[in-house]
Amino acid sequence: MRFVIVTGMSGAGKSSVLNMLEDAGYFCADNLPVQLISKFAEIAENRNKGDFNKIAIGVDIRSGRSLDDIGPALDELKEMKIKYEILFLEASDEALIKRFKETRRIHPLAGNGRVEAGIKEEREKIAFLKENADYVLDTSTLLIRDLKQQIDGIFVKNRGFKNFFVTVLSFGFKYGIPVDADMVFDVRFLANPYYVSTLKHKTGEDPEVREYVMDSPKSKEFVDKLIDMVEFLIPNYINEGKNGLVIAIGCTGGKHRSVTIANVLYEALKGAEYSVKVDHRDIKK
Repeated sequence: MRFVIVTGMSGAGKSSVLNMLEDAGYFCADNLPVQLISKFAEIAENRNKGDFNKIAIGVDIRSGRSLDDIGPALDELKEMKIKYEILFLEASDEALIKRFKETRRIHPLAGNGRVEAGIKEEREKIAFLKENADYVLDTSTLLIRDLKQQIDGIFVKNRGFKNFFVTVLSFGFKYGIPVDADMVFDVRFLANPYYVSTLKHKTGEDPEVREYVMDSPKSKEFVDKLIDMVEFLIPNYINEGKNGLVIAIGCTGGKHRSVTIANVLYEALKGAEYSVKVDHRDIKK
């Protein structure tokens, strides 16, 4: 039996993950009282294996004071020789605030106060769950399809979990610097395909534009130094406990130079021992 406890920050995607696991054949129960976890596991263990061979339980801050009982509940599972896994869903304060405002939901600990205060209190209350988690997944920059890919990889296809997620993001300075960027690189010093009539209406996804941008010694030198620096920094970020990194590469409009360089960087990193995706924020603007 595979027994998964899904927990984490409110607004980080627990409900979505439980839905994904349910679609994948898991029996899911959300916000089950902590005191019933071991009892539920015992019943499942004694039933026909075909009925309850994959189980996912959602636990979050709504459990209130009963969260204090999760330690003893997990100890009971160990005594019963039931193996369990904890998936902790994380997200940045900025991402969580945005999600609560967009959905007009009230944070469980905010009441009539500020969402920021509720998030801060929640982080403190469930920090012990994150410390004991088998998987910590930062959803700050993940689209639903990216999240599903991660969940399928861990809990359906049983691939090795990559606990660090790199997003290479191209953007246009005229539309603003991405608020979630950890590192920002300005490539407006490179030759601009916009001023070439045959390339103006194309993007960095087109071979002609990529060739134009990269057909320069300074482009190649910049990319080599960028890759070298990023490959040096990522292991150090991982050692410090960081779960994700957003590398933003910008040009004027976000269609030509930034897209090209972002793609080149993505191709250099994608075979590494961490998850990597590329996103072009302003390519269609």
